Amino acid sequence: MNTQTKGLLITTLGVLCVLPDSLFIRLIDADALVIAFWRNLMAGMGVLIGVLAFQGTAPFRAVMATGINGWIYVVTLGASGVLFVIAISLTSVANAVFIIASMPIFAAIFSRVFLSEKISPHMMITIVCVTAGLGVIAYGSGETSNASLVGDVAALLVAASFAAGLTAVRGVKDVSMVPAVPIAYVGAALLILPFVDVFSVPSDQVWMLPVYGGFIVASATLLALGPRYITSAEVALLILLESVLAPIIIWAFLGEQPGRWALIGGALVVGALAGSNIIALRRKRGVKAPLQ
Repeated sequence: MNTQTKGLLITTLGVLCVLPDSLFIRLIDADALVIAFWRNLMAGMGVLIGVLAFQGTAPFRAVMATGINGWIYVVTLGASGVLFVIAISLTSVANAVFIIASMPIFAAIFSRVFLSEKISPHMMITIVCVTAGLGVIAYGSGETSNASLVGDVAALLVAASFAAGLTAVRGVKDVSMVPAVPIAYVGAALLILPFVDVFSVPSDQVWMLPVYGGFIVASATLLALGPRYITSAEVALLILLESVLAPIIIWAFLGEQPGRWALIGGALVVGALAGSNIIALRRKRGVKAPLQ
């Protein structure tokens, strides 16, 4: 198996492991912050144990040495983990995942503002299309079952916060940020702890918590390993699978229909991002893309 195939396989498995994320949030009969506590705690502890077992404490010291860049990533990652649960709890899964898919747009804007990087013409077109798609989704929230503008805003904050974190760590590319995951997740769980009754999960659903955490750990690990073997454009294309498949899974298991506006807006968002990533991938491979 060559490195390209290995990277595609690892990344695809990582995306498939994250697909049940929104399903677990809907199935567990508890307050959103309670679910966020257990999600972050289980996932954070799982990654923590793995890093300590295979690499010891050195990776954590390396993350701490990154200074403000590393801490921005930790804070935004922890915040996005909590906001994701809130978004899924307050709006339709289709709305949430389509909105969160806009994260690369925020990353491009933050890179322009804070790193003085130019935004390419094809990315400008992508931003316009994605913004239009988000507008369609927001417009239809009042008509879509289980959708709400409050939840849509929470999903938008997930995209913006995580994009800010990814932009910050571009200044410390030589340091693996995998050890930052348990710091962020466990830290967020501890901040939530004083405000909720974490034992309010129904007894017959407690078994879901470690299973849920296991999926998040597997996804975080695989999505951290995959990009070592394939390009960022290929990773971004595969991650878009979640935006397409997650609403289908919720529709199949819980009967939650995405709604026409979410489908139209989501098609604009996912289509524009997919086109942008394909252009980036073709340029990376030295093939002339149709948009220059």
